[in-house]
Amino acid sequence: MDISLTKIYLFFIFLIVVVSLSPACNLNQSHLNQTHPTLDVVKPVPVEKTTFNIQTLAKPVSPERPSMLASKFEPTQAFQEEMVSLDVKIGQMLMLGFRGTLISDQGVLNIVRDIKKYHLGGVILFDYDVVLKSPRRNIRSPKQLKSLVQWLKAASPNRALFVAIDEEGGNIHRLKKKFGFQLSNRSAQYLGQKGPTLTYEHAFQIAETLTELGINFNLAPVVDLNINPNNPVIGKLGRSFSAKPEIVTQHALQFIEAHHENGILCAIKHFPGHGSSTDDSHLGFVDVTRTWNANELVPYQNIINAGKADAIMTAHVFNGELDKKYPATLSQEIITNTLRGELNYKGVIISDDMQMKAISKRYHFKKAIQTALQAGVDIIVIGNNLEYDRHILRKTITFIKDLIKKGKLDEARINASFMKIQALKKRLTPVDHYQAVVVENEIGSSSCRGPQNHRLIIKTFPEGSQIQLANIKPYYKKGGICLKSGWYAIYVTHPDYWESQYWVEIKESDVSVEFTLKAK
Repeated sequence: MDISLTKIYLFFIFLIVVVSLSPACNLNQSHLNQTHPTLDVVKPVPVEKTTFNIQTLAKPVSPERPSMLASKFEPTQAFQEEMVSLDVKIGQMLMLGFRGTLISDQGVLNIVRDIKKYHLGGVILFDYDVVLKSPRRNIRSPKQLKSLVQWLKAASPNRALFVAIDEEGGNIHRLKKKFGFQLSNRSAQYLGQKGPTLTYEHAFQIAETLTELGINFNLAPVVDLNINPNNPVIGKLGRSFSAKPEIVTQHALQFIEAHHENGILCAIKHFPGHGSSTDDSHLGFVDVTRTWNANELVPYQNIINAGKADAIMTAHVFNGELDKKYPATLSQEIITNTLRGELNYKGVIISDDMQMKAISKRYHFKKAIQTALQAGVDIIVIGNNLEYDRHILRKTITFIKDLIKKGKLDEARINASFMKIQALKKRLTPVDHYQAVVVENEIGSSSCRGPQNHRLIIKTFPEGSQIQLANIKPYYKKGGICLKSGWYAIYVTHPDYWESQYWVEIKESDVSVEFTLKAK
């Protein structure tokens, strides 16, 4: 009996050894480590909600691929806390002005570097440099501005970049005819005397132009009531639709709707109301305590209730009826208690320019930033135009981090703003980015040396198309360009074909890619 059991035991051991050596059970199978092509041909897909059609040889980008617009997931508190650094959160809360019109200008190179290094959440465009008293700031022509915006967006592949502008129409009008734009320049005051349909048509033309340029955030419309027609910054400039809240609401909703149909966000302004002021907050302290009335809140409440308030911009006005200590931008009473509490607003709150004299003459810059954040402002706007400081972004971020480190600002306050901002960015018109078809991964012995040791060769159909690499400074030259590993945004244009944009990844070898444009 013992001998039989021993034989059976040895037989089973033999079977186990044989099976384990069989190819079907080999844990080191080569086919598990093989890579398979993942790219195929897809139909033309628009890059943004523009008039352009895109033809690309590619498949939609994988979830890991960087996106130039909003991410495709709903951020959760757990994800935000675990995966996103404090530097990113703070950078996303800032919107900065800059100098330069061309991608080779030092000011543009600086802001692109800042977008990459400090995770800057937004930029704001101006047509005039106040400090230099120069008519050239960021805008020279439609073609130039579109190219500039493309390069700015390409510098932020992992998160959407707000590209903002004040394009109300009337006197607040950046896209002027002298730069080659053909917008009908009607003021809100004029439109308010007509039907809301005309306001919609006016706003649609603006929004369509912004979309064509790649600008995604219009800091408009003004919903201040025209209580004081002699108001130097609202009434006299024709920026208010009406003194009646119901008329302001009707026109503002039409203005916003036209923008939404073109994929553009709006910021209504200036909360809690600037229409009754007798002074200009750009120039100094403004007190509306005796002139303001609660009707000025009605357009905000109506637009919030309609679900159309993308963002609300604060005014730098002092209103003793609502806060006896601070102007609105710095007021927790006004921002948190009135706007968030009484009006039940859950969205993004954006400051007016923190360098305006109503703030800068009475508060040190650091004190103003600290108080605004504590009050509940989500996006701090620094126009860098009324004053200019090349290093203002770095200084601001360093200061905010120091506030948190010293316990003067709760990181939960930063987290809350970050979540609101990302939710708003997710509402931007989604764009699917496509990877170019890789023809060859190893072209041969590369002549590239040093850190930029991989050659990218781009073939286009038709030949002679213009090629731009949007998120780096070097220009593409015939025969290829030497690059270090990473993602690169590429724009391909030709006079007779629709322009296209692509993502290409350079890994551990030279790469050759092909692009095919669609004929107009």
